[in-house]
Amino acid sequence: MHTKIKSKYCLFCVNTVTEVDYKNWQQLQRFTSSYGKITPKRRNGACSKHQRMLSQAIKRARFMSLLPYVAK
Repeated sequence: MHTKIKSKYCLFCVNTVTEVDYKNWQQLQRFTSSYGKITPKRRNGACSKHQRMLSQAIKRARFMSLLPYVAK
């Protein structure tokens, strides 16, 4: 009984995004957990290049008080 695992795809590669903007906090909030932590790329499906850009953008958004450091 093997279940077929759906392959994840990078949201940024599909939409041909060249740079992740830290000011778009609604999009960045999708890539954080309910506790405010950055989700790993195996969970959110981002490629390595965009995961690095994503984590940098989330850290910048936290510094500018657009996203919380800790949610709970």
